[in-house]
Amino acid sequence: MMKKIQILIFLLVSILTSIMAQSTEGKDFWLTFGQNANVGSPTNQVNLQVRIASGSNPTTVTFYFINLATSQSFEVDAFQVFDYTLSPLEKASVYNTFLETKGSLRINSSYPITVYALSQVVSGSNTWSDVTNVFPSKALGSNYFNLSYTPAIDADAYAVIAMEDNTNVYHNSSPVATLNTGNVYYRRSPWSDMTGSHITSTKPIAFYAFSQRAQIPQGYNVASPLVQQLAPVDTWGKNFFVPASHLIKDRIRIVASQNNTNITQKGGELKSVIGSQLSLTGLLAGQFLELEINLDSAGCYIQSDKPIGVCTYLTSANYNNQGVAAPAQCWVPAMEQALSEVLVVPFKYVSNPTLNVHYALVVTPTKTKENTEVSIGNQPPTALSGGIWIDNNSAGMSYYPMPLTNDIESYRFINGEGLFVLCYGVGNQDSYYYLGGSSLRDLEAAFYANNISYQFLSDTTFCNNNVNFLAEIEGFIQSRDTLRWYINDGTGEIEEIVAQNQLKWSKIFPNGVYKIRMEIIVENEEPKYRIGTLKVQKLWIKIRNVQY
Repeated sequence: MMKKIQILIFLLVSILTSIMAQSTEGKDFWLTFGQNANVGSPTNQVNLQVRIASGSNPTTVTFYFINLATSQSFEVDAFQVFDYTLSPLEKASVYNTFLETKGSLRINSSYPITVYALSQVVSGSNTWSDVTNVFPSKALGSNYFNLSYTPAIDADAYAVIAMEDNTNVYHNSSPVATLNTGNVYYRRSPWSDMTGSHITSTKPIAFYAFSQRAQIPQGYNVASPLVQQLAPVDTWGKNFFVPASHLIKDRIRIVASQNNTNITQKGGELKSVIGSQLSLTGLLAGQFLELEINLDSAGCYIQSDKPIGVCTYLTSANYNNQGVAAPAQCWVPAMEQALSEVLVVPFKYVSNPTLNVHYALVVTPTKTKENTEVSIGNQPPTALSGGIWIDNNSAGMSYYPMPLTNDIESYRFINGEGLFVLCYGVGNQDSYYYLGGSSLRDLEAAFYANNISYQFLSDTTFCNNNVNFLAEIEGFIQSRDTLRWYINDGTGEIEEIVAQNQLKWSKIFPNGVYKIRMEIIVENEEPKYRIGTLKVQKLWIKIRNVQY
C-alpha cells in the first residue's frame, strides 16, 4: 500500500514564554514626564533617563519622540542593560508643566524588553528623584483610578497618553480632552490630592500619576516627587501581599474600584490622613484607605471582596528615623499577578552618587521560597544571597530583601510557583521605588486560547487547528449574565451559537487569521467585550515520497 508520510511540525513555545508575554515585559511602550518639584522647564537641573533590560534575544530598540517627529534606533545585546539620557531638546518635548502640555515618547523593540524611567532634579545640595516601571501598551486599558499623595509643596498631577486617534478622555465622568496618537492630557491640582479620581477614555490610554513634591506623612521632611505609571482596573485583584522596606515604617494606600467594597488586612495599622476612610467596610468607588507597616509586621496581607488598587510608599527621612530616604511610590500587583520569572535592574544615578543602596524585594509563596533563584546578566541561576527570608504566616507568603550590588547587569528572579518583585533605592534624603516585574493579566473579563491571553494572541501563531477557549470573568453568574462568542474570518462576524454561556469550548479552525470577540452582557450595565486576533497556520512537511 502506497503511503506518504506527513509530519506535522508544531511550533514549540514554552509555557514560560507565554507567561512572560503577559507581563511587564513587552515590545511597545508609551512614556511622558510630569513636572518635578518646582522646576518649570527641563534645564540642566532636570535629568530624564530611560533604562532598558533586554531578555534572551539581541534586539533593536527604537525611540520615537512624537512632538519632535524624530526617531533613533539602538542595538542591544541579549541580557544587557541599556541607558539613555534625554537631550535638552528631547526633555523639552516630553516634560509637562503647569504652563503647557507636551508630548510623549514611544519605545518599540523587536523582542521583549523591560523599561524603566527616572525623573530627577538636582538643585545645589538637594536631589529629588523617583523611578517608574513602564507598562507595555498591550496591558493598558481605558478605566483607571488615580493613586497619588497629598502634595506638601507645589501640586498633585497626572498625565494621560493617547495610543489612538480621536481618544476622548473623562475625569470623574466629565469630558476633559480629545487626543490623537501620542498626545498628552496633563492635569494639575495645586495643594490637593487627586487620589480616587476616576479617569476613563473611549480607547486605551497610558496613565501616569505625578505628585510634584510630597511629604509622607504630611508634616515630615523630606519632600520628594512621586512618579508611577498605574495599571488599568481590569488588572486589579482581591488578594495582596505588601513587603516592608528596611526603612522601618512604610505607608500603603488602597483605593476601591466598586461601591460597597469590604477589605480585611493583617500586618498594617489604619491611619487617618486627608481624604482617607477610617472604615474597612462599605467603601465607595474612588474612596481610599491608608495603612502603615513596619519590619516587625513581616509585611501586610490585604484581601477584599471586589477589585482594589494598591500602592506602597517609602516615607520621609525624619519620620522613619533612618536619616536617609525620601517619599517614593510603587505599584503593588495582586497576588493573582505572579510570574515564574521576573527581570529587573537597579537604577544607576548619574547625578547623585550618594543614592547607592539598592534592594529587590522578592515575594513568593512560603512553601516554595527555597526554590527561588537569580541569574545576574547571562550567568547560570544561583540561590539568593545577601539577605534572609521574612515569612508572613497569615498570607502564606515570604519576601527576601536582596541587595542589588551590580548596577550594570540585569537580575532575573526565577520560581516556578510564582513571584513578583519590587525594587527600591535610598541615599541622602533621596529615594526611588518601583515595580520590578509582575504579570498584567486582565482579571476582570478575559479569555484564553490554548492558555494564551487574548491580549497577546497576535504575538503567537497556532500550528494546531484545534483551539481550546477559556473565559475568566469577574462575578459571572450564568442565570443573570449572558456570555456570547463571535468569530470574524475577514468576511464578517458570526456568533458561535454552541458556545453561548460557555466558559470553556473548543473549535477546529482552518488556516487563517480570525478576530475572536467575547461579549458579556450584565443586567443594568454596559456590555463588556474583549477582542483577540487568532492566527492559525498548520505546517506540513514532506520528508520523502517513499513507499512502505
